Amino acid sequence: MTTSPFSVPANARRIDPARQRATALKKDGSVNDNDRVEIGPTPLAFAEWESLGLEPPHLPTLRTYRLQRIVDQLVARDLGGILLFDPLNIRYATDTTNMQLWTTHNPARACFVAASGHVVLWDFHGCDHLSAHLPLVTELRSGASFFFFETGEHTDRHARHFAAQIDELLRQHAGANRRLAVDRVEVAGVRALDALAIELCSGQEVTEFARMIKGPDEIKAMRCAVASCEASVAEMHRAMRAGATENDVWAALHSGNIRRGGEWIETRILSSGPRTNPWFQESGPRVLSDGDLLSFDTDLIGTYGMCVDMSRSWICGALEPTAEQKRLYRIAHDHIVHNTELIKPGVRFTELTARAHRLPEPCRAQRYGVLYHGVGLCDEYPSIRYPEDSESYGYEGELQPGMTLCVEAYVGEVGGRDGIKLENQLLVTQTGYELLTHYPFDESFLRDTKHNS
Repeated sequence: MTTSPFSVPANARRIDPARQRATALKKDGSVNDNDRVEIGPTPLAFAEWESLGLEPPHLPTLRTYRLQRIVDQLVARDLGGILLFDPLNIRYATDTTNMQLWTTHNPARACFVAASGHVVLWDFHGCDHLSAHLPLVTELRSGASFFFFETGEHTDRHARHFAAQIDELLRQHAGANRRLAVDRVEVAGVRALDALAIELCSGQEVTEFARMIKGPDEIKAMRCAVASCEASVAEMHRAMRAGATENDVWAALHSGNIRRGGEWIETRILSSGPRTNPWFQESGPRVLSDGDLLSFDTDLIGTYGMCVDMSRSWICGALEPTAEQKRLYRIAHDHIVHNTELIKPGVRFTELTARAHRLPEPCRAQRYGVLYHGVGLCDEYPSIRYPEDSESYGYEGELQPGMTLCVEAYVGEVGGRDGIKLENQLLVTQTGYELLTHYPFDESFLRDTKHNS
């Protein structure tokens, strides 16, 4: 390995075996040390999962599975390795976290995975300790920053030093194979890698296909994350009252997520009253009144970094919804129930588009962006489109066991007052599907309703 001011030599970062023997492990295989640096679920989360009969994932097995998924994709595509800058791809490959939102727009961390399984992590300076518990990280370095805020007029020089390390790693661990997948990289990095005759390939394709099939422990992690999210949603439901602001209600979701060991929320899409139509308005200072419709989408990154993406619509004050609100809710409910029943292995994406429930004509202009989307550490491959969007954005694929999907609908007419948002998360099984989200629909919208869907 070259030594330069832009890199740190590899070092041994294993948990002290004596300490590990002396310290009991938690049910997920992590060290039961209250002073550890590793983030994770809180005692509240573990207690709630136990009461529900949920088994936490075994994290060492989960990590090994994920790394092998990447290696298998690299081998299948005859790639020498992959270079990752996306914090969620780095999380997938290494299970390391470090200022995830900040590094999303400040690419100060990187990871190289060779087709041989050799893993090099470049972390933020002074952060060696954050991955000390992860034996799958073979080498730890620093110096992956070459964006203007960090490196100014020296950006190109830093990029060249970093590219030289990648060149050396390819020569050491891939031999004559110069094919390198990259998920995303600054322009200076592209130029530096090109100058070394490294053939750049699509890293997003590699990681999306690797992440597409969840292993048994990932599914356990997702079930646990869903349970914690739904407990937080219940707290948000209780916070919904006349006189509270939208932000008051949304803050309850944030609080519940963090208290259970969740990590962040990708959006803040919650709106009430006339702000529910059109969709995608984020929570604000609007004060709720009894009888107001409130709709939301969690977009929540919960325990173990697993995304829980569910949507519900409620009435403030537990009043009876209006006939129009019931009509829209029934359409949305029929939509996701019908589309859920289409899920089974072997179904093609285009078949799902063709057989999906059709929204009434007045609701199509404001349809949601997708009928279905994958979900894991965030929204993931695939995106399965409405018929109106299939020609411009659709692509082909096939459902496989182990895929996790969200089925969703937004129903609101152009110029209307109300908008209903419903969404569930599910697992594709060997024979069909397993519903993962269980937070109840509001039955007050579904009773005594004549509808035309």
